Amino acid sequence: MKKLFALLTILLVTGLCTMSKGQSQSLAEIKFDKMDHLFGKISEDAGPAVHLFNFANMGNVPLVISACNASCGCTTPEWTKEPILPGKSGFIKVSYDPKNRPGAFTKTVTVFANIPNSTRILTISGEVIPHVKTIEEQYPRDLGLLRMKNDYMAFVKVKDNEVKTDTLFYYNPGTAPVTIGYKFMPPYVSIKAVPETVQPKSKGYFLISWDGNKKIDYGLQYNRIYLLFNGKDNTNYALTVSATIEEDFSKLSQAELADAPKIEFNSKAFQFGEITEGQKVDYVFKIMNKGKRDLLIRSAKASCGCTAANPGTNLIKPGQSTDLKVTFDSQGKEGMQNKTVTVISNDPSQSMVTLAVTGTVKKKEEASNQLTHKQSN
Repeated sequence: MKKLFALLTILLVTGLCTMSKGQSQSLAEIKFDKMDHLFGKISEDAGPAVHLFNFANMGNVPLVISACNASCGCTTPEWTKEPILPGKSGFIKVSYDPKNRPGAFTKTVTVFANIPNSTRILTISGEVIPHVKTIEEQYPRDLGLLRMKNDYMAFVKVKDNEVKTDTLFYYNPGTAPVTIGYKFMPPYVSIKAVPETVQPKSKGYFLISWDGNKKIDYGLQYNRIYLLFNGKDNTNYALTVSATIEEDFSKLSQAELADAPKIEFNSKAFQFGEITEGQKVDYVFKIMNKGKRDLLIRSAKASCGCTAANPGTNLIKPGQSTDLKVTFDSQGKEGMQNKTVTVISNDPSQSMVTLAVTGTVKKKEEASNQLTHKQSN
């Protein structure tokens, strides 16, 4: 019995080895000329860089490449789709797009096929030389006799006791000098052109300052500064300067902060649902002073002329409140509406609070059709 069992074991092992050997003999095998390629330096403007990875099927069954996956969307592989017979050749073409990708790069393509371990990895690398920008690209804003990198200066936040300064750059693309002047300048904004007369094919910059000490209001402020070129004005050529003016609470002591006014609201959002174009809707936000000193409402500014905000009073005693009536006029509006009202106060913990007014405005025709449909049903 033991001899019979040993014999069966030997036959089973021999059979498995024979099967394994038969399977190993029925495989495709891929052999590349090389599996990595160095492009070297390529220009960003030159278009896609392409390399052909050639290979041969060194196995004894047809080779089938099922997929080639690139490590990046900038890399595109193409390959021989039909089965490659034993001893025959195929290719994998790899394209790399250098546009907007300056600098060194290394990318891979994973090849999936009916080969041992199922995958092979190809690698491409190189360095993209950046595109040299034209004057038009460097200075995209066209202001007639000048071109600018940007014609908008946003100072973001300016305290009511500080001065902030920044620069905007310009270029004279013409064949004659240009002398720069200004039609109107508000007292809290100053602009100086350096140089004031810019020669042909020459560069300069505007030195722009916003003086928070000369504020006219708190919150977001916009100013459009119209330029004079050689003494002539054109309303199409202007600089926009903005700043959000904030009160400086940094010098308050701990005791003063503890005794400061504290603003609170019954709600910070009003959802008016659906209304018909032309309708007006009102909502009253309640402003409360939970602090120990008088609360001053500096302003209540709506994000749109279609929205009006009027506080009952600008001075709220501790423990007292006032109504802030907000009216939204839907005339000329359609679809989803998202309006805001920014309340600015002397509460050092939250001097600016944004209230939301949202809803949907339907056209008169649409509302009329819906009404007719309901009546008919």
